[in-house]
Amino acid sequence: MVLSLAATPALADVFTKEELIKVNKEAAGGGKGTLVGEYAVTRDKALKDQAIKEISWLTLKPGDSIGYHKHTTNEDTYIIISGRSTFKDKDGKDVPVKAGDVTIVRKNESHGLTNTGTEPLVFVDVIAEQ
Repeated sequence: MVLSLAATPALADVFTKEELIKVNKEAAGGGKGTLVGEYAVTRDKALKDQAIKEISWLTLKPGDSIGYHKHTTNEDTYIIISGRSTFKDKDGKDVPVKAGDVTIVRKNESHGLTNTGTEPLVFVDVIAEQ
């Protein structure tokens, strides 16, 4: 059986790379440098009943960081795509992370991220709220 994609109803939203919203943030979370972002969904556009409030491709240059900050209403997940960095966990402990690693911070927990490598750190960021 051959399934025609044209005849298949859309099962989910698709955000092509060309459609992503480009937003750069200086000193994100009190960090250093520029956080380069390409967003499918931003918090100001997410609907109240949607759990995913923000999802993006993010890049930090070597030496740049997202400062240690607290999530009071949502949870945050980083999926490391390439590069090496140090993740500061909820207890303030520095943990090395690399491509393939996943970090999660829950509601009322804090975290931060510093690119400690020699190449850009690329990661997917998903912020969700119950």
